[in-house]
Amino acid sequence: MDFTLNDEQRQLQQLARDFARREIIPIAAEYDQKEDLPWQVVEKAFEVGLLNPSIPEHAGGLGLGMFDECLIGEELAYGCMGIYTVLMASELGIAPILIGGTEEQQARFLGPLTEKAGLAAFALSEPGNGSDAAGMATMARDDGDAWILNGTKMWISNGGVAEFNVVFATTDKAGGHRATVALVVPKDAPGFSHNKIKHKMGQRASLTSELVFEDVRVPKENQLGGLGDGFKIAMKTLDKTRIPVAAGSVGIARRAMEESIKYAKEREAFGKPITEFQAIQFKLAEMAMGIETGRLMYQKAAWLVDQGKPHGFESAIAKAYCSEMAFSAANEGIQVHGGYGYVGEYPVEKLLRDVKLNMIYEGTNEIQRVVIARNLLK
Repeated sequence: MDFTLNDEQRQLQQLARDFARREIIPIAAEYDQKEDLPWQVVEKAFEVGLLNPSIPEHAGGLGLGMFDECLIGEELAYGCMGIYTVLMASELGIAPILIGGTEEQQARFLGPLTEKAGLAAFALSEPGNGSDAAGMATMARDDGDAWILNGTKMWISNGGVAEFNVVFATTDKAGGHRATVALVVPKDAPGFSHNKIKHKMGQRASLTSELVFEDVRVPKENQLGGLGDGFKIAMKTLDKTRIPVAAGSVGIARRAMEESIKYAKEREAFGKPITEFQAIQFKLAEMAMGIETGRLMYQKAAWLVDQGKPHGFESAIAKAYCSEMAFSAANEGIQVHGGYGYVGEYPVEKLLRDVKLNMIYEGTNEIQRVVIARNLLK
């Protein structure tokens, strides 16, 4: 076992760390308040090589693995989880094409993302259907050389601004998994529209949308895999992409700890810095324990992905543990800051609002426990 990052990984980590401090942290509060996606950050991330790094080399990309992607993710989420979600959700949209697409499809859909700043989106959840992914109502009707798509998707990160959306639909509501398809729908497809979801609790710098498909014609050459492969592609995607959520959660927890240490050194009570009180020391120690163990778990899961080994069990543990650990760290960070932590003068209240979503998207933590238990019992 070797926990040493190689030179390239250290450089990548430092690049992302510098990017977060230079480009993300200074604007994070502003875009949280405006509930707006900072497109200039997307463009700058593209310029330095931090946007869509998993695109394979044959499609013109860097072809970075999951471990490297997570090193980037921890650093960017330290700056702002909402802004990181914009970039992470693009990788979520790319993943089904890497899993279920042919090399020709990968080059056709992903190649343009290497030429200019652009995003992808993953459209699985629906207004009445989240965790029960197999019960989707969005319909795809066979029309010869195309599918006719009708339905609504909900809670879609990057929805509407993404260059394409990987949309999961059913050809027969009574057909179960065997009737599902995965279709790549470009943003300018006739009949496709989106509505921005406003007034989110946190991660307000990311765009979350409702997607509406009204007789959208999707050529069959845009279908990933065969009939019945849609659900399988979606689940394999989420098994992988839960890991960057875990990495981002560790970044949030680290930010909460460092902000708490900084504040506690400056704040005095009873004539001395509050760092001298054991109650504060214990909170900081708990944060450090969670960060170190969470990082090891997401790195193990990411390593398994890169080795081509089964990883669903480990990714579920990483996602559930790290997001809950980070929520606790942000909550305790507010406690360390006292009344100041409850208002926007310090960043810790935003950390708590942002990290709550990490416990919900890409499979709720209740679903992660189902995945873990099934692995134990099978």
